[in-house]
Amino acid sequence: MDLRETFATNLRRLRYARGWSQEELALEAEMSRGYLSELETGEYYVSIKIIGRLAEKLDVEPAEFLKRPAKRGR
Repeated sequence: MDLRETFATNLRRLRYARGWSQEELALEAEMSRGYLSELETGEYYVSIKIIGRLAEKLDVEPAEFLKRPAKRGR
């Protein structure tokens, strides 16, 4: 999983944990829902500025977006 996919997966996970729709988060973060959707599908690269804005609105540290999923044992 590359970093863009990792970011997209974590963004969706954090948004779901907050119980927000894409529309709600987009409104809070002052961006279009379309742009947020494209970030969540990994179509666009994200800027540091946007990571900071999303982290603030989701009440998480920016590093949360780049954490790779734990590897599962066999």
